[in-house]
Amino acid sequence: MDLQAVLTEKVKEAVLQAYDASLPGVEFQPTRKDFEGDITVVVFPMLRVVKGNPIEIGNRIGGFLKEQLSEVKDFNVVKGFLNLVISDGYYLDFFNSIKEKAPFGYQTPASKDAVMVEYSSPNTNKPLHLGHIRNNLLGYAVAEILKAAGHKVYKTQIVNDRGIHICKSMLAWQRFGDGETPESSGLKGDHLVGKYYVAFDKAYKAEIVDLVDKGMDKAKAEKEAPILMEAQAMLRQWEAGDAETVALWETMNGWVYDGFNITYENLGVDFDKLYYESNTYLLGKDVVEECLEKGVFFKKEDGSVWIDLTEEGLDEKIVLRADGTAVYMTQDIGTAIQRVTDFPDIGGMVYTVGNEQDYHFKVLFLILKRLGYAWAEKLYHLSYGMVDLPTGKMKSREGTVVDADDLIQNMEDTAADISKELGKLEGYDETAKQDLYRTIGLGALKYYILKVDPKKRILFNPEESVDFQGNTGPFIQYTYARIQSILRKANITEDEKTEVFDTTMSLHEKEKVLLKEMQGFPQVVLHAAEQHSPALIANYVYDLVKEFNSFYQQVSILGESDAAKKRFRIHLSKKVGLIIKSAFKLLGITVPPRM
Repeated sequence: MDLQAVLTEKVKEAVLQAYDASLPGVEFQPTRKDFEGDITVVVFPMLRVVKGNPIEIGNRIGGFLKEQLSEVKDFNVVKGFLNLVISDGYYLDFFNSIKEKAPFGYQTPASKDAVMVEYSSPNTNKPLHLGHIRNNLLGYAVAEILKAAGHKVYKTQIVNDRGIHICKSMLAWQRFGDGETPESSGLKGDHLVGKYYVAFDKAYKAEIVDLVDKGMDKAKAEKEAPILMEAQAMLRQWEAGDAETVALWETMNGWVYDGFNITYENLGVDFDKLYYESNTYLLGKDVVEECLEKGVFFKKEDGSVWIDLTEEGLDEKIVLRADGTAVYMTQDIGTAIQRVTDFPDIGGMVYTVGNEQDYHFKVLFLILKRLGYAWAEKLYHLSYGMVDLPTGKMKSREGTVVDADDLIQNMEDTAADISKELGKLEGYDETAKQDLYRTIGLGALKYYILKVDPKKRILFNPEESVDFQGNTGPFIQYTYARIQSILRKANITEDEKTEVFDTTMSLHEKEKVLLKEMQGFPQVVLHAAEQHSPALIANYVYDLVKEFNSFYQQVSILGESDAAKKRFRIHLSKKVGLIIKSAFKLLGITVPPRM
């Protein structure tokens, strides 16, 4: 039962009877902790349609609700706030409704529009780094949250596998590689290719210095350095379909894909469909030319094609160069249309891309709306801030980025060190220990990044993230493990597993507070989906865990002498564990049975 919906109708009925007035809506908020009550009706907004003293109005509505609804046990009015005390029976009814087999808080699968979520979308000239980790974790979590909210979801990425960046790595490998391969070097394929991207930059800078020493202007030297011009020539050869160039490109990209797949598997993310820029970079040109005739685009004297977005507060945007070649915007227009062709049930798309591309996506979405696509109304740019480190910004050309694989390993090592210090690993064999370190390390990494609002910049501190106290992944995982320990000691029988509890039973205040927190989970999932914010889930589960730990410290569970109360508290603990597990699953985080 949606208590708020029932209360809304009854409050409206009370006002109609007492004041012959119709309320357009009713405002609720949680009751402040210093007053008795569970949910508060805010009286002040009613004064627009009801004339009178807010305290008197609150008392009349409260009396009506107490008389009409068994769920309303009592009420009190503080100024313009009507605080309602909800019966224990209502919360016990809710508790009995939580079933183990149907994930509590999730909506009916695929009951809403299909959504495509794009994330990762790396370049194939270097390994994934810390920035990619935030991108992947956000995109994956948002996809899982949208699924839980009832959407059918397709996870995708577009791999940036063409352009001057990959030619730089290819050329450096030809010059300096001496036939090196992932097998011969022992390096992951993406690391090997990234090594030659850095080598190119080093050689390029040396050539610039040499040219400047010989008297050339620096700006000219940067454009005419021989190695850069050779890389540009290689790109032209690739575009012309030169067999040898294409073969090298396929080989080195293959190394990178093998490396990426290992990182994705370690990170726990996946995709339903991959798009490659080498296949999509010509998409969109036909659409532009077709819509040019319809007046959506216009042509300038030099032959370039543009769209005028000044009415929307933006400017003119080029979509085809004078020589007829496409720009990134053209490609993105074509790729969006191709995706709906491939998956006709798509009702919207989410693009997980850093906030430096905010303007690009504003323009893209406006253009697609101008082209008349209904699904363009449901496009969303999941814009996120950069990830900084205590040591400063990352620079991939210079090889000073925080490598994703190294970071994952570092998190695992840090978790191992802390776990060993705590000394709670008795009975674990070496394999079990390594699995636990990985679970804690990845949980720490994912939670630390996802608990922050996507739009905010993050200062990532690996050591801080693996703390077993405070708002961290390991703290929440530890609470889940504590619950599993309680359940093992309780040794619940098969009959007790499906027990339905008497709704006339009285609740301890800590039990009631915990039940109220649990009850909020389904709404948090919906809000997180609407706002594309995993942070809402992360911070909800932290609040739930804090309430459970307060309950655990102040209320006896296994030591309770009343058998019915003891069984209820065991089941209450179990269902809190189910919600923790469900919430963390949406964030891509595993919870361990023991810690």
